Amino acid sequence: MRLLTSILPALALAASGVSAASSWAFSDATVTRVSKTEGDVKQPLVATTPLKSALSLGAKDSIKIVLTAKESGKAKRPHQAFLVLRETADTPGLDVHFPLTLKDNGKGVVEIAQKDLPVQHSVSSGPLSARIVIGSFGAAQALETAGLFEINVTLADDRAAQKNDPPLRYGKREEIVHQFRPPPQTPPKVISIFFALAVLATFPAVLIAWAALGGNVSDAAKSFSSAPLSHALFFGSLVAMEGALFLYHVQWRLFQFLPVAGVISVVAFVSGSKALGEIQGRRLAGQR
Repeated sequence: MRLLTSILPALALAASGVSAASSWAFSDATVTRVSKTEGDVKQPLVATTPLKSALSLGAKDSIKIVLTAKESGKAKRPHQAFLVLRETADTPGLDVHFPLTLKDNGKGVVEIAQKDLPVQHSVSSGPLSARIVIGSFGAAQALETAGLFEINVTLADDRAAQKNDPPLRYGKREEIVHQFRPPPQTPPKVISIFFALAVLATFPAVLIAWAALGGNVSDAAKSFSSAPLSHALFFGSLVAMEGALFLYHVQWRLFQFLPVAGVISVVAFVSGSKALGEIQGRRLAGQR
């Protein structure tokens, strides 16, 4: 029993050590700046040692990385392997991922050109930091290196003019204060007075024309005595319509004026028919 209790902690410690030692790494890694104008520059890559000098990526250049992925020292194909480029000018920088093409023996390769970079990385004011990320299913710990090397992007003339507009982000915005147009005002007083005087000036003209045509004012009492209600309502409806038009001009809205005008029009039509019928009857009798 004592032997069993002493062996179990040792086995647990050994199992934890094996689990901790299981992790992903890479070897035989190289990075090559492929350039048709300046020639290729090839350098070895080590996960723990970044390159001392930055790589230049021109308009017609490319960066090629070749490596062998390993799990616990054995070459093996991982589930995922990426080259990650991050902006260093902004905090936090924007990442872009380029997957490696992998084989069953763990060998992977990725090659990027300047045209593969998003505009945010192309016009970045600082260098791009390159990292390697390798991981897979299982208990093996994934690998995420620090910055292995930096890339200085040299833009061509057509891409140098590009601008990096900030993306649309949804969130709290500044308060929007609406400036509504002021309500429509009545015409200037000068114009209103002018047209009011023009309307009032027609009344003397009507009286003069009436006198010239031989109008008989003395028959007014006879007309009101024959049909007092019709004449009173007809005359009152004319005055009421003028008042409604005045209120519409000064204060009322259209849908306030229309119902009132409709009622006045009906009263004027009914009462006017009877009042004018009475006048026509007197004219037919030879009375003016």
